Amino acid sequence: MKVLKFGGTSVGSAGKMKKIVPLIQREAPVFVVLSAMGGTTDRLTGMIAAAKNGNMEAVGQEVKSLKDFYFATAREISDDAGKETFFYIETVFNGISDRLKNLTKAAEKDVLAAGEKLSTFLFHRLLLQNGIEAVWLDATQLMWLDEQGEPRQDELEKRLWITFQKHRNTQVFVTQGFICRNHRGETDNLGRGGSDYSASLFGAAAGAEEIQIWTDIDGVQNNDPRVVENTRPVRHLRFDEAAELAYFGAKILHPMTILPAQKADIPVLLKNTMHPEDPGTTITAQHDGKGFKAVAARDGITAIRIKSSRMLLAYGFMRKVFEVFETFETPIDMVTTSEVAVSITIDDDRRLPEIVEALKPYGRVDVEKNKTIVGVVGLIHAHEPGYANQLFAALNDIPIRMISYGASPYNFSLLVDTGDKEKTLQALNRRLFHNEQTEKINEIQKMG
Repeated sequence: MKVLKFGGTSVGSAGKMKKIVPLIQREAPVFVVLSAMGGTTDRLTGMIAAAKNGNMEAVGQEVKSLKDFYFATAREISDDAGKETFFYIETVFNGISDRLKNLTKAAEKDVLAAGEKLSTFLFHRLLLQNGIEAVWLDATQLMWLDEQGEPRQDELEKRLWITFQKHRNTQVFVTQGFICRNHRGETDNLGRGGSDYSASLFGAAAGAEEIQIWTDIDGVQNNDPRVVENTRPVRHLRFDEAAELAYFGAKILHPMTILPAQKADIPVLLKNTMHPEDPGTTITAQHDGKGFKAVAARDGITAIRIKSSRMLLAYGFMRKVFEVFETFETPIDMVTTSEVAVSITIDDDRRLPEIVEALKPYGRVDVEKNKTIVGVVGLIHAHEPGYANQLFAALNDIPIRMISYGASPYNFSLLVDTGDKEKTLQALNRRLFHNEQTEKINEIQKMG
């Protein structure tokens, strides 16, 4: 069995849904994971915001508008869509309206789950209409979170095994990405982009032979095509390389997607529904040579520097600093140190004032916002010369605020001002991927 996940753009209309039916027929047996139709989650989020502001007239108008869209989509999928289809859509939107009138955290999660439930319901009807026997599954009955908000993989494996035993002759299963149920039994979700993560979790639990992530891009590009010309698809990545790229902001992958597949050693394919013949990007545990493969950037970074003479030759100083970030539940991205200072970056500044206040007893605290982390990813052996020279030659005219390398052989991390991001990405692209001498070096390294 293969797991096929289709994103919001891939199922963004009735016409697009119809185009992926042949893909499913070709790959069966399959476990299909769908996102909400493109734009739906944003519209549901907007309804929640309007309800919080007490603007119920706007909520009512948006509910009706989105419901009409789904009625129209149902009619496009089938000219003779039955009463059951329209009754289901009506029921979902009645539920949305009821929850928006009495908005709680749990109600918000219920509203956000509606998009995936609608897309999978309609797609299941489309498969049946095409003579494809398929089972529609409710992900909230399969995927559960523990008290720490982590997926219960053992429970998922058990529930999938029961499902497959019940439907032994079924070739196609359809379910929702993103949504799940928490330890209190309430509807919950894995966060924005969580459908990719769902697919990986389902794939690992089912022992799938392959996990395919279908989007509207020809696999992973070696740089950001929005700001860099002449980017190239990266045809193969190691799991570690893909995880680094996702972490550093490659939009095609959710940062948590790789780990379940990596643990189960299941290949992940990133494909384009608009160009299904394109090979896309394959992610496996296999090596395929050394050298730089791709660049990604993450904005919204804040740099914090703590300077103190008490740090010199003192033990326990770093522990006290890190405990501050742990106390305020704020992950750290990069760390660099000198004899009397430590610099740290974070991408979540919601509790920044409290963090700064808690750090002041340890020394002078300086904060700089509007920074970007640029990650240069590939297999980069520390004992081999030349890699740093390529990077610094490319960035000769760009101020670099922090550098991190050594914790992983798969990336160099650079901190720059966000205003220098585009210039940085373009310079790296020219030097690392469109430089004749560098390309020859990379080819030699791959052969070695």
